[in-house]
This record gives sequence, C-alpha cells and structure tokens, in this order.
Amino acid sequence: MTSEFAVAVHSVVYLNQRQTTTSSEELASNVCTNPARIRKVMAKLKKAGIIETKEGLEGGYHLIQEPSTVNLKQICDALDVSFVSSSWKSGDENMPCMVASGMSGVMDAMYAELNELCRSRMEQITIKDIQEQLIRNRQRSKKMAGDE
Repeated sequence: MTSEFAVAVHSVVYLNQRQTTTSSEELASNVCTNPARIRKVMAKLKKAGIIETKEGLEGGYHLIQEPSTVNLKQICDALDVSFVSSSWKSGDENMPCMVASGMSGVMDAMYAELNELCRSRMEQITIKDIQEQLIRNRQRSKKMAGDE
C-alpha cells in the first residue's frame, strides 16, 4: 500500500470537517505534505465522484457525498490500492522442485485473498465512522488531561 491512501482518507475527513471548499495548499498543510501531491490524489477522488473541484480565486475541493455513504473501499478503488503485494518472487516456475516452481503462485493467491479481506473490511468503514473516532479520541484526551 502506498501513502496515497492515508493522504486521501485524511483529506476527505478534513473536507467533511471543514464543510467548505478547501484549497490544495490548506489540505497540504493539514496533511503535512505538498500541494502537488494533494492535487494528484484529489484528481483520482474527483474521477471516482467522491469530491468536486471549484476553480478560481476561491477554488479548491469539497466533499459531494454524505460522509456516511463514503466508505474506505471507494477510496481504495479510486486509488487502485493494493494492501498486500510483493515485487519480488521466490523460486522459479521452470525448476523441477515443487517448492521452487510453485511458491510464487501460492504466495500470489495468498496476497490476492488478503487484499480481498482488506477491501471487505474497508467497505465497512465510512468517513463518518472515522470522524466519530476522531471525536471520541479528542474527548478521551480532554478527559485524561482534566484528570491529571
């Protein structure tokens, strides 16, 4: 998985929190990355119909769906996220050894299964869920700070 996923989720949650058109510069500042990276990720989310853009002096991005209807699988799909993968494969399918010739196929099948499990889980988590978790975390932090 690349960090694009974290950038995208962070950005969409922030857009939901702000409830206004937000520039790539402001998003980049909140995400702690650069505006060009934000624009690259947001272009994919726009193509997927999750966000819209507004051009001009007060331009930027805004969430166009309800946070309870946007799930993390939609973001994964927009970014073509692979959770588990390997660029290197062990063995050689042309070797006579069962282990050497078959291991890469077994590992590829395992990676595919793990990706599907991750995607299924991501489908259960919405932007609203993340927003609510942030609120709970903030309340817990405030409560702990008050107890000291």
